[in-house]
Amino acid sequence: MAADALAVAPLLVPLLAATAALLTRRWPVIRTSVSVAGVVAYAGVVALVAWRVVVAPDAPGAVAYQVGDWPAPFGITLVVDALSAFVLVLTAAVALPAMLSSVRYLLPEDEDVYYHPLYHFLLVGITGALLTGDLFNLFVWFEVLLMATYVLVSFYGGVAHTRATLWFLVLNIVASAVMLVAIGGLYATTGTLNMADMARRLARPAASGVAVGPVVGLSALLFAVFALKAGLVPFQFWVPSAYTAAPLPATALLAGAVKKVGVYAILRLYFTVLSPASVPVSLPGVAGDSPLAFLGPVLLLMAAASVVFGGLGAIRGRSVEEVLAYSSIGQVGFIAIPVAIAALVPSPARELAVAAGLVYALNHTLAKGMLFLAAATVRSAAGTSRLSELGGLAGRFPALSSAFMVGALALIGIPPLSGFFGKFLVFDAAVRADRSLTLAVLVGGSLLTIAYTTRAWLRGFWGERTAAVETAVRDPAQVAVVVAMALAVAAVGVGFEVVFAFAEAAAEAATDTDAYVEVVAPTGGVEE
Repeated sequence: MAADALAVAPLLVPLLAATAALLTRRWPVIRTSVSVAGVVAYAGVVALVAWRVVVAPDAPGAVAYQVGDWPAPFGITLVVDALSAFVLVLTAAVALPAMLSSVRYLLPEDEDVYYHPLYHFLLVGITGALLTGDLFNLFVWFEVLLMATYVLVSFYGGVAHTRATLWFLVLNIVASAVMLVAIGGLYATTGTLNMADMARRLARPAASGVAVGPVVGLSALLFAVFALKAGLVPFQFWVPSAYTAAPLPATALLAGAVKKVGVYAILRLYFTVLSPASVPVSLPGVAGDSPLAFLGPVLLLMAAASVVFGGLGAIRGRSVEEVLAYSSIGQVGFIAIPVAIAALVPSPARELAVAAGLVYALNHTLAKGMLFLAAATVRSAAGTSRLSELGGLAGRFPALSSAFMVGALALIGIPPLSGFFGKFLVFDAAVRADRSLTLAVLVGGSLLTIAYTTRAWLRGFWGERTAAVETAVRDPAQVAVVVAMALAVAAVGVGFEVVFAFAEAAAEAATDTDAYVEVVAPTGGVEE
């Protein structure tokens, strides 16, 4: 396969799997087999793309595929570079175990409502958003992702699920309208929707006739939309209800991958596309000559608020998944803090801070995905995941409980697990930027993480066995999936050198606008 054709492969596999799952819906065994094979193929293709494009000794570092041979900026461009490949790997890393757990978790009558096609269409939306090279198609892939998510959140059809879906639907319809207005404004201002072409025009505004000032304001609207996707405060309200309403294996994918799409979009828009623009900024607490000067303080404030709000909410969680849902709000704050710091510091500290955010995103994907699958296994075994009805799980299911403990320790940041390196790098970024208040927030957030994971452990896994736990029947296959993910969390820590090299390459790709423009190679419109 030609190198540029690799850019379209991760998109075609889930699309074909979704179609095959639809066509075989009348034969459950075949449908499930096709669905599992589709996710296995997706993980394989993503691994191949990451190797051929980024990791291999002779890898080009980035490739672009021009759909229909229409050159950029006139046609549709798909781009794989180290940043999109890194987030694709995160998606595949949680998508495969979540699908394997789904097969055992869902009842046959539940699977009949198109769970498997929806799962693959969700992967299509995520993958398209990560690969697209233009803003309008980013909007299109977001809509594909959201339509699948709407149905998954309302999957069980009860009052709580319908309420969660309605809340999620209203928020995202408003966000979609705002996104469309912002994209239209950016097109009217810059004359292009191709991100590489837009970056090129913003770097030479006089030659392209672009007014940079309105671009900053319009990009702020897009930032609000991306922050909503990431679940950052004050756009976090949809997270707890949606995460507790959807089937838990699907929630593992939502928490592990969908949130990262919002973070990816912030990195791509601000660090790759807008960073070449020059805009003098002089406001109280905001100063600089780049749109990043606006992003840094605002994102830092939202990230810090997310750490505190999510941690406090998780402490009050009544069920395992409610604890994990609020925890996700806090943990995405840990991812966003180094990204905000990256916006405020020059290179090479900028690349190190972005890499810190990406490493923490990897830890969150594996650990939180595994914990949601552990919650699914507990509910399958005991018929409940409410902390007041659990107790003594550690004695009955030691392997499952040990895996849960590994995930909790990874969130806390205990060595040698993946969370230790992620948290160390986040603290390091704050120290390098001399951000004492940010350090205080990180320390407070870490203490809250210890508090809510300890409470969940003591209430659910320690103490006297409740009646639900005493009569619980474990599913060995579900437990095996959770244990395998726990081993992956440990393996990332042991082999961290390779992981960090990949994250560094992704950070360089996010901040190297010239390399991104060169691989897409838009033509016309700007004097070179």
